Amino acid sequence: MPTPAVNIEYQRFTPAETGRLADFLTAEPWPFHSGREDRGRIRQRVADGYYDSDSTRTYWIIAENEHVGFIRLFDLGDSTPMFDLRIRAADRGRGLGTRALGWLTEHVFTAEPGASRIEGTTRQDNLAMRRVFRRSGYVQEGHYRDAWPDPDGTVHDAVGYAILRRDWLSGTTTAVEWDDERA
Repeated sequence: MPTPAVNIEYQRFTPAETGRLADFLTAEPWPFHSGREDRGRIRQRVADGYYDSDSTRTYWIIAENEHVGFIRLFDLGDSTPMFDLRIRAADRGRGLGTRALGWLTEHVFTAEPGASRIEGTTRQDNLAMRRVFRRSGYVQEGHYRDAWPDPDGTVHDAVGYAILRRDWLSGTTTAVEWDDERA
C-alpha cells in the first residue's frame, strides 16, 4: 500500500528556537553522525552562528505540524554548498528525506545564483540516505576509505554525492568518469 501524502513545510530556524533545537538533537542517537549531541555545545554553536549566519541556513522540516527533521545548509557563499539532513527515527521510511532533499536542491539553486553544484556526504553503511541521494538525481562522486570515525573507535568509509545545477535544470545526470587515468 502506498504511503499517504504528508503535508510538509520548511521553516527557517531562528536563534529563539535554540531550546527546541537542543531538544531535537539530543533526543536521538543519530547513528550515522559522529557522537551524541550535547546541549551546551548546541547552544554555543547557535551563538557562534553555526546554524544561522551569512553562509549558513538551517530549516525545520515540519510534517503535519510536527518538527520531524532539519536541514542545515552551509558554505552558501561558495559555488558548492553542502548540507546536513536529519529525520527523526520515528519518521524515517516515509519519504520525507527524499522530499526534503528535493526541496533543498530547488531552494539552493533558486536562492543561490552562484551555486553550480550541491554536495553531501554520508557513511557507506547509511543505505537509506544513499538511496535518497540517487532518487534525487545526485551522483556518487567519491569514496573515502576510513574517513568517518565513531565515538567507539570504529572507522567507516564515507561516500560523497553531488548534483550539478545543469543536471538539475535538464533533469539528467552527468556520470563520473571513474577510469580517467590513461596509460
